[in-house]
Amino acid sequence: MQKNSSLKKKPNRLIHEKSPYLFQHAYNPVNWYPWGKEAFLVAKKENKPVFLSIGYSTCHWCHVMNRESFDNKDVAEVLNKSLVCIKVDKEERPDLNNVYMKVCQIMGHNCGWPLNIIMTPSKNPFFSSSYIPKENRFGMIGIMELIPQIEKIWETQKAELEKFGENLKIKVQGFEKGNSIIELGSEVLDDAFDKLFLFYDKENGGFGEAPKFPAPHNLLFLLRYWKRSKNKDALMIVKKTLREIRLRGIFDQIGFGFHRYSTDKYWLVPHFEKMLYDQALLVMAYVEAYQITKERKFEITAKEILEYVLRELTSEQGGFYTAEDAESENTEGKFYLWKKNEIEKALPPELIDIAIATFNIERYGNYPEARQKQSNENILYIKKPLIELANEFKINSNDLIMRIGRIQKLLFNYRKKRIPPFKDKKILVDWNGLMIAAFAKASRILNVPEYLEVAIKAGEFIWEKMREKNRGLHHRFSDNEVGVNGFLDDYMFLIWGFLEIYEGCFKNRYLDRIEELFSVSKIKFWDDKNGGFYFSEKIDDEVPRFKNIYDGSIPSGNSVALLNSLRFGMLTENSEYENIASQILQYFAKDIKTSPISQTFLLCGLDFLVGPSSCVTLEGKFGEDNLNRMIDVLNSNYLPNVISKVIIRDLANSKDSRKAVAYICTDKSCKPPANDANVMLKMLDSQ
Repeated sequence: MQKNSSLKKKPNRLIHEKSPYLFQHAYNPVNWYPWGKEAFLVAKKENKPVFLSIGYSTCHWCHVMNRESFDNKDVAEVLNKSLVCIKVDKEERPDLNNVYMKVCQIMGHNCGWPLNIIMTPSKNPFFSSSYIPKENRFGMIGIMELIPQIEKIWETQKAELEKFGENLKIKVQGFEKGNSIIELGSEVLDDAFDKLFLFYDKENGGFGEAPKFPAPHNLLFLLRYWKRSKNKDALMIVKKTLREIRLRGIFDQIGFGFHRYSTDKYWLVPHFEKMLYDQALLVMAYVEAYQITKERKFEITAKEILEYVLRELTSEQGGFYTAEDAESENTEGKFYLWKKNEIEKALPPELIDIAIATFNIERYGNYPEARQKQSNENILYIKKPLIELANEFKINSNDLIMRIGRIQKLLFNYRKKRIPPFKDKKILVDWNGLMIAAFAKASRILNVPEYLEVAIKAGEFIWEKMREKNRGLHHRFSDNEVGVNGFLDDYMFLIWGFLEIYEGCFKNRYLDRIEELFSVSKIKFWDDKNGGFYFSEKIDDEVPRFKNIYDGSIPSGNSVALLNSLRFGMLTENSEYENIASQILQYFAKDIKTSPISQTFLLCGLDFLVGPSSCVTLEGKFGEDNLNRMIDVLNSNYLPNVISKVIIRDLANSKDSRKAVAYICTDKSCKPPANDANVMLKMLDSQ
């Protein structure tokens, strides 16, 4: 864990926490409490409001507020005098983050992190804000002026604040919808495509204006929509977006991996933190695009992302770390920025001009803020086509690519001498589930067996270290300890990972694990009365329960549950899982119909349900040529609504020389068996 630079400071109650983010605040002069009953009992006893601050360890503006305010004795004195202060890691407690983010949104504020809430001791919120400066600045009230105002209002209008907070809490909890009679079909998919097309940035790829997120689940949906409709625009959007983000500053051109988002519409200036979930979802988008187009750029980019994850975000035990910070040495992006003279120092003379031209290095910096600040810093990005660059230097394209590869290695080694960003080494089941799915899927599609081994190792780590048999998952592993009861996303994302592993190795133990995870998740999260999964289990009334369908930076647990249920139900021929899927759709039907592009990963499940979708049962012996050919055909072709399983013939019967055979069942109707891989593919493509 990252230690505070001044260990002479007196630690607060966060010193005993395992979250790296909470530990970052353990030496603040603010008298922080972790979330729990103690803080609220103290607030009630001392008749003080509660100040709840939610953030995460790799958040730039969380660091800024920490330096300006929470590490400042004057601010701490004001906070400690007037409020009881609680710190929460949003990644460790996504349930709390989701509830209080909803509070902020209902109050109509610009919401982000750090997320700051002030509430009564009975947990009735009455104030919300994102970053708060120390002093008044740019029309924003400073914390030194805000807190005395809060104290005064609390003394004079306590009853009104309680009533306001109670009403707000009711809005947050919402009203139970009940099942809908709205029918959802392919017209919802058409509507979603039309809306995404309206938001599509034709010049730069992606959707909307700044800030821009890659939104890989939009791309995964569009690929499925292309497969269904043969709409060329759907595929064009995906190809354009994936090409653009690979070439621009949002991608680390030297060490690989994607930064979280772009602050401009050109994908040039990123917010520099790197999140595990972004790498996982983008790998899936790139490998599926490669399946369709066979574009080597997509294959290479997927491998580059996975190389980054293996190098920087993989623990010795096999689990994947959470993220890398945007900052190093208290400066956003410092690790990734280059001055022209640094490029000249790092490279031999014969490569300098090529590097400057390829990555658009300028003496006074290559983006507006650098020129404005006169920092002379450059974000490496590629603007010109490589063919054009090769012509400029009078060399062939292959030679240029080899030289760029050498430049990347030399700059990478030079950059290693810098102080790196902080790495959050906690391991989260949900994000690991996504990364397991990505490695397993990439292994099949790119034919790299080692990736499957990585996925299996991570899966074994979680199964052995972060699960109690038939009691469920722990959400977080940090400093060699598990903690926090698992949430819906932990179960559904891990099921997704195990489904992808199963299709890579066809070992039945993964089906057994999926069945156990579904069974436990139904007990903990399923709403028997109205359908749909709650995000958290009901332990007490400390945190309001809710059902989420919104696909934000990661897909929602219900969206993933829909596709998991359909795939696993088809694999096991168990209608119980189809019923789960049907009830999820019924519960959220109005939301889906009203705003389909708010849940594009869920639409991947709806696409599977609308069909045609198929289960291919392969019967044969492992290692037999025809079985291998059939598996290769299934892996190399884009068949998003096909799931496969293998039945192994009696290995003791060496006289059984029959060729492997494929049985295809589509929408509860089975076709004649096929013992030729190409015939099997034609049968699937003709649907």
